[in-house]
Amino acid sequence: MNKPNLLKMARDAQKKMDKYSPQILTGIGIAGMITTTILAVKATPKALILIDDKKKKLENDELTPVDTVKTVWKCYIPAIMTGTFSTVCLIGANSIGTRRIAALSTAYKISETALSEYKDAVLESVGEEKVKEVKEKVAERKVTKNPVVQSQVVFTGNGDVLCYDSLSGRYFKSSVEKIRKAQNDINELLINEMYASLNDFYDCIGLEHTSLGRDLGWNIDSTRSLQIDFDTTLTDEKAEHQGINSGIPCVVLEYNVGPKYEFDKMCY
Repeated sequence: MNKPNLLKMARDAQKKMDKYSPQILTGIGIAGMITTTILAVKATPKALILIDDKKKKLENDELTPVDTVKTVWKCYIPAIMTGTFSTVCLIGANSIGTRRIAALSTAYKISETALSEYKDAVLESVGEEKVKEVKEKVAERKVTKNPVVQSQVVFTGNGDVLCYDSLSGRYFKSSVEKIRKAQNDINELLINEMYASLNDFYDCIGLEHTSLGRDLGWNIDSTRSLQIDFDTTLTDEKAEHQGINSGIPCVVLEYNVGPKYEFDKMCY
């Protein structure tokens, strides 16, 4: 009865080791580097004594670099071995992380292609008007799930229309003209510099940077031009309790092409 349980525990432990291997290897590598420094410091006094003895033996006040290395290298063997092992662990952690990112990027591209094909098929089947109705319903659900609060609305000074950014989940006051201009500025940036971050777009519409905006963006390879879709909905009853009148028109920003990770790496 205990044997299957032990096997299950071993499998679970193996899965966790595989899942968190980059973190484990990084932790071991950092600890190893600290240990390497300590071992090197401890070996130095002994190495200095050996150097002094060697100088006396050769009756010379100075040793050549080669003689110095020959004299003290054995003292630093533990530090060298620990440092080498730590370096291997850090390189291994980086290699695993790189492979995982590549796998995720491939999976993302497959999903993105499938989604694009699905959208085209839906558009052909139900027509543009029905697709527009569905998009407006989706926008309504997004606003309902994340009700607007007066204290959370960002006043950018660019207009009085209540807007909702679907990527960062932020409400702000702006205008359709300002957002269209920001879209054009990003497209110009794509043409001139080949890529643009999500934070570049936030700069254009007057919103603060986010960590997501730093890591995601667009490039000319995958995004010929950025297009912002404006889906309009109304704030619901929950907004009444948050200092905002219900039934206020809210423009939801949707991106025809979503920003991607490693957007600044071009394919040549």
